[in-house]
Amino acid sequence: MPTSIITTDDLREFKMELLDEIKNLLTKQSSGKIKRYLKSSEVMDLLQISPGTLQNLRINGTLPYTKVGGIIYYDVEEIQNVMDANRVQQDLNS
Repeated sequence: MPTSIITTDDLREFKMELLDEIKNLLTKQSSGKIKRYLKSSEVMDLLQISPGTLQNLRINGTLPYTKVGGIIYYDVEEIQNVMDANRVQQDLNS
């Protein structure tokens, strides 16, 4: 196996490429271009809930969904709306 010598310039170039990729990812995330729809498994991971709980949220209409070709998708904005609507504000003065 041939040996490659890595120079300081190679490392500097790699660093600049890596920083550009990170900037692109952060820009996409802040502009909402990462993912708009999540699959059931991703929602369960995100909310730390079981498949049964997710199914109950669908059945009782708490969490809207779209079914395409047997795969269920959830809109990230709607998940956020449900989370905001069910936020519990505790009064610490009571």
